[in-house]
Amino acid sequence: MADLLGLHHVTAIASEPQANLDFYCGVLGLRLVKRTVNFDDPGNYHLYYGDAAGRPGTLLTFFPWPGARRGSAGAGQTSANAFIVPRGSLERWRARLTKLGVLPGTTESRFGDEVIAFDDPDGMRVELVAAGEESREPWITGLHSVTLLVLDPQPSAALLTESMGFRAMGAEGHRYRYEVAEGGPGAIIDVLHVPDAAPGVMAAGAIHHVAFRAADDAAQLDWRSTLADAGASVSEVMDRDYFHSIYFREPGGVLYEIATDPPGFTVDEPLETLGEALRIPAWLEPTRARIEQTLPPITVPKRRDA
Repeated sequence: MADLLGLHHVTAIASEPQANLDFYCGVLGLRLVKRTVNFDDPGNYHLYYGDAAGRPGTLLTFFPWPGARRGSAGAGQTSANAFIVPRGSLERWRARLTKLGVLPGTTESRFGDEVIAFDDPDGMRVELVAAGEESREPWITGLHSVTLLVLDPQPSAALLTESMGFRAMGAEGHRYRYEVAEGGPGAIIDVLHVPDAAPGVMAAGAIHHVAFRAADDAAQLDWRSTLADAGASVSEVMDRDYFHSIYFREPGGVLYEIATDPPGFTVDEPLETLGEALRIPAWLEPTRARIEQTLPPITVPKRRDA
């Protein structure tokens, strides 16, 4: 059976879509690579951010619900999303963020890499990990890892190592690291043991699910069978237009997805204009006019100078 290829995307909940765009495009410099709707709630956006090509492994997506109350990270949730930036770039990031009104915490060392953390406009924890190749440009190159908060790390670890092809890479305090396939940035899950934590609240600022990469449909179906044989309750395959998805909950309560790399974001618009127009699935096209009237207007900002 083919290995999982690392992280595909992370999906979180936001409140105001324009504030979300201003932060992730304007401050962090990501590209809006798809402007679509929540297929299960088409009166609201689903915004996808990534690198210039919208490659799997670089993607952070949001369901923005205007007026949504603030959530809180807790047991059974993903508490932080980490991006890769070049080694030696964190001081430049610290200066940039501070000038743009974002207050990063102190630089920490984690498994040999330097990390800074800060909150997005809805309170979601974002981390920058200086694990990429040195570069004159400091910009984000992809996903690095996610951190799971669990009451008992053993069942979560067992699923990762015994069923999903991850290997244990060590521990720092109550943080346990796991990597898939060849490992490295973009293929990392950190499991943080929080025995006394309250359950998380799924609302604005909370991470909804974590998706892993499958090379194609055949690999995804193999994983579905493997996970079902291991006792996981796995969904049917769902067509998300830009990838196919299956979903299941890991023992600690975090929602996992396995998504296919193809067909990708250029299936319905060219690379040069990704994210500029509202794209909706074919089955919603008859209601496009109503959807467009319901969605709040948004403007994609350019990356802000600092």
